[in-house]
This record gives sequence, C-alpha cells and structure tokens, in this order.
Amino acid sequence: MSEQKPILRVKNLKTYFDVTKGIFSPKQIVKAVDDVSFDIYPNETFGLVGESGCGKSTLGRTIVKLYDPEDGSIEFNGTDIAKLKGSELKGFRKDMQMIFQDPYASLNPRMTVGEIIKEPMIIHNIYNTDEEREARVVELLRIVGLKPDHIRRYPAEFSGGQRQRIGIARALAVNPKFIVCDEPISALDVSIQAQVINLLKNIQNEMGLSYLFIAHDLSMVKHISDRIGVMYLGHMMEVGPSNDVYHRPLHPYTVALLSAIPIPDPDVAKAKNRIVLEGEIPSPINPPKGCVFSTRCSRATERCMQERPQPVKVGDRLVSCFLYEK
Repeated sequence: MSEQKPILRVKNLKTYFDVTKGIFSPKQIVKAVDDVSFDIYPNETFGLVGESGCGKSTLGRTIVKLYDPEDGSIEFNGTDIAKLKGSELKGFRKDMQMIFQDPYASLNPRMTVGEIIKEPMIIHNIYNTDEEREARVVELLRIVGLKPDHIRRYPAEFSGGQRQRIGIARALAVNPKFIVCDEPISALDVSIQAQVINLLKNIQNEMGLSYLFIAHDLSMVKHISDRIGVMYLGHMMEVGPSNDVYHRPLHPYTVALLSAIPIPDPDVAKAKNRIVLEGEIPSPINPPKGCVFSTRCSRATERCMQERPQPVKVGDRLVSCFLYEK
C-alpha cells in the first residue's frame, strides 16, 4: 500500500460539539474525534472498530462533510476538502458517498425506489434524460440483487436487507470512488449480514471502490477489511493489516476488545483468556490528561496518566502506546 498514493488522507482531524446547556452554565465541549490520522488507498477497505460512543460514526460523517471538523485536514485525491462549502463541496460529494446504518430511517417512505435512486443523479446532473436515468436505476437494482419491477414500489414493501440494498444502489448512483459504510449490517438479521458483506465486496471488485467500513463486530470487519483502525474515546489506538491486528493485537485496548469476541465452541471459549476492563469509560467532555485508555488499562504507569502517547511504528502497524517506544 505504501507505494500507492492514498485516495483519502486524514490528518489530525478533530470534531467537537458544544453541549453547553445554558448561557450561564460552564462551557462543555464533547471531543468526539480528537486528533485522528490515517490513510485509505485505492481499492482498499479500511475497517474502523471500537466500543459504542468511541466516535466511529462521527469520524465517518465528518469525512463526507455531514459534520464540519474543528481542525485538521481531509485530503481527497490530493485536495483538502475540510474547509470547502457550498458549490465547491458539491463536486466532491459525487465522489464520496455514504451507506447509513438504519435502512428504515435512511430512505424516504414517500418516494418510490426509482425516485430514491434517481435523486442523486438529478442533483449532480448525471445523464441527460429521465429515460437514461431510469435505465441506470434498473441496472443498479440488478447489481444489488433486486428486480427491475421493484422500481415502482415504496420502501415499506421491502425487508430490512432489501432496504439496505436500495441504500447501496443509491450510493452507487453517482459513480463514486469512495464510500463510507456506517455500520451497514448492524440493523440486519445475522442471516442477511453475510449476503450484504459479499455484495459490497463484489461491487468493490467490479467498480474499483474504496471503503471506510465502520462496525463493532470485529470478526466481520476482519472478513471484509484490508487494514483495521481501532478507536477509543475519539482517538486512534492502533492501525495495521487486518490479519495482524486480529491475530496479534499490540495495544492493550485491542487485546481486550478481541478477547470479548464470542466463540461458538464451548470448550475453546472456556479456555480463552477473557480480559474484563474495569472502571467506566471516561467522559469525552472531560477526557483523561494522558492516555485516554489509562483509567482502564492494567498496564498503565504514572507516565500514562500524565502524557498522551504518540503513534509509534511497529512493523506495518502504528500503535499509540508507550509500551512500544524504542
């Protein structure tokens, strides 16, 4: 990957939210994403994992500019889009799309499937006539495994898995180069999840797409991702090749996260060393002074409490932990 030029380069990205309750209350800022950096390469799937509330979805929405960053840069094909607005941003939105977590809430119930998929084409002036757009809609329905006669139906007439396929078709309507998949399978039945994952992989191979795949299911992320980033309390703790992170985790938080994956074999599960993290997750309004994981880490030292570790290169990985300083 290092020989290629990244399609997306995120540098020191910060996304903060002001949650102050009243004009006389002390100012309170939620640091949802705090100084995060990583790259995504052409045709690559970058998996992003972590506990609920760690900032994964906020990071994805910031990258596609649904949220404005507080600081940092988002370089897409060499252009920093972090500060772009209005018409300047519109061109990049065509190349960067998003598949949302909830297929029930992300589709307009008053629009037909055809209207939902055609809408992005109209906004970005793709294809000259409505006939051309309708032909493209039929083609997209075929690509995602739906039938041409579904074009006249409404979202309420479909199952959750079918609705997510419609959401995927909508994201593909403008021929993007990069898609943020924000937990696209978490609201689906287990029997449907593998189908959607395989569909995304097939589409990637056919169209040469890059994905940021956000999820909390580490085994599923390993299956689809080339590299994995592990987030905790708005910070990136570890980044590396999927198999390496999954089988040989370095950061204490990654080790604990992987130990919690359920194993279907009872005998193997009993022998497994499960690491139970003690203590509560700190508030993103008032994070720890040093390493954000120090309050729950069994290997934390006094230095961890006072200083924030910077990413250290360990082979093909980056790890934000003092344990790996040379």
